[in-house]
Amino acid sequence: MHAEVIRKVEQFLYREARLLDERRFHEWVELFTEDVHYWMPMHSNRYPAESKAIGRLAQEHEPETEQAQAEELAILDETKATLRARIARLDTGMAWAEDPPSRTRHIISNIEVEEGDTTSELKVYSNYLVYRTRGETEQDFYIGRREDVLRRIDGAWKIARRKIILDQNVLLAKNVSIFF
Repeated sequence: MHAEVIRKVEQFLYREARLLDERRFHEWVELFTEDVHYWMPMHSNRYPAESKAIGRLAQEHEPETEQAQAEELAILDETKATLRARIARLDTGMAWAEDPPSRTRHIISNIEVEEGDTTSELKVYSNYLVYRTRGETEQDFYIGRREDVLRRIDGAWKIARRKIILDQNVLLAKNVSIFF
């Protein structure tokens, strides 16, 4: 991968983080393709099949992965239309989870870029830390990684898929009303 391409992808992700932190959601949502899948699967602790730490019953029924599969329940499972609807709801002033609005800081790091499945796509991996504060005392940290597919459309990068993987199994936040 050329250093120039990697640098442009990094700048794209940093700009996206700034748009979110500045609550410029209408500009942010335009960074996505019309067919985007924006997904945060559930995460659970599962013992590996070879684990001797506990007795296991019916191992053949245990899932192989800690992350929910596409057909399973997810924390977020969005399209561009549902992302726009969430933003429109914020515009009404009637979204109690964001009144007063959250202040966020998105920290993006460990960005890796690989060739995608087509010549117009890239696979991008990154780690994130999102700090959210709201009101006088609410503070939340969300930590994990993202797996993105960026697609080149009319000379600009757009996010075609985003899988958001939280490191936490249990969220202490009262809601998940922010964007990642």
